Amino acid sequence: MKTRFLASLAALLTTPLAASEPVMFCERPLTAQPIAENTWMVEGLREELSTSNCGHIGNQAFIATPNGVILIDSGSSPVFGEALKAVIAQHTPHHVRWVLNTHHHPDHFFGNAAFGEAEHLTLASTRRLMARDREALINNVERLTGRSLARSHIGLPDTIEAGEVTLGSYPLTLYAMSGHSGGDLVIMDHATEVLFLGDMGFYQRAAATAHSPGLQQWQTELNELRGLNARIAVPGHGPSAPPNTVLEQTAHYLAWLDQHLSNAASEGLGANHALAIEIPDAFNTIALTEYEFTRSVMQLYPHYEARLLWGAPQ
Repeated sequence: MKTRFLASLAALLTTPLAASEPVMFCERPLTAQPIAENTWMVEGLREELSTSNCGHIGNQAFIATPNGVILIDSGSSPVFGEALKAVIAQHTPHHVRWVLNTHHHPDHFFGNAAFGEAEHLTLASTRRLMARDREALINNVERLTGRSLARSHIGLPDTIEAGEVTLGSYPLTLYAMSGHSGGDLVIMDHATEVLFLGDMGFYQRAAATAHSPGLQQWQTELNELRGLNARIAVPGHGPSAPPNTVLEQTAHYLAWLDQHLSNAASEGLGANHALAIEIPDAFNTIALTEYEFTRSVMQLYPHYEARLLWGAPQ
C-alpha cells in the first residue's frame, strides 16, 4: 500500500496539472494534440497570414524528454511563442530547453524570443537565409497581420549539423534538405517513429513554393524521405498523417504544378495565360490551392521561361 501511494505521489509531482482555462491566442483556443508518447503537435490554421489569425498558420511540435522539452518551430511572433509556452506547460512540467527551427519562414521561427532560456538551433544554410531575409519577413508579417513586432527580439539561432545528434540524453537524426526554401531541416525521432517534415511536407493545404530552388529538386528529396522508417509525419502545415500520405500529396501537387508551368512556357504563353486554367479536381479539397497556385505562377514562371529560352536552371 505504501509503495503504491509513493508511486502515485511521484506521478502527481511529475505530471502537470490540467489547466483550468484554455490558452487563448487571437481570440481562439490554442491546443496541443498527442501524436506519440511524450510528443505533441500544435496545428496552425490552414489560412494565409492575416489579421484574423494573427499569423498562426504553421505547425509546432514538442517532445518532453527527461532533460527538458525539445520544441520544433516556435510560431510567427514572440506573443504567439508565449501562448505556445503556456500550452506546453499544460502537458509537461519541464521547460523548453532546445528550439529547432526547420526553415527561415517567419511562421516557424519568429516565436523563438519567448524561449530565451532555451538553445536555438538550425542548419547553417537556414541561418544564412534568416539573416538575409529577416527584415523583409518582419515587414511582411506586420503588413499582413496588422501587428507590430519587436525587431530586436527576432534573433538568429545557432547552427547545428545534420546527422545523429543527442539533445541532453535524447537522440534524434537530422536531415539537411533544400527543396522547399533552400535550407530545410527534417527531423526523425526513431524512438517514437515520428518524422517532423517542416515545410518539406504540406498536407490538406497547398504547398507554398516562393523560395524553392526548384520543384524537381524538391521532388527528389521527397523520394529520399519516403525511405525513412517512420510511423507518423508532422508536416509544416496541415494535420499529422502517415508519412507516405503526406509525402505523396505534396509530391502529386508539385508534379502537376511543375508540368503545367513547363508546358505553358514551352507553348510561349505569358503568365496570365498560365494562370487561366481550371485546377484539377484532385486538389479542390486542399486548402489555399487557388491562392498558392497564383503565387507560384507569379513567382516561379519567369524561371521556367528563362530555362526554356536560355537554358538557365529552374
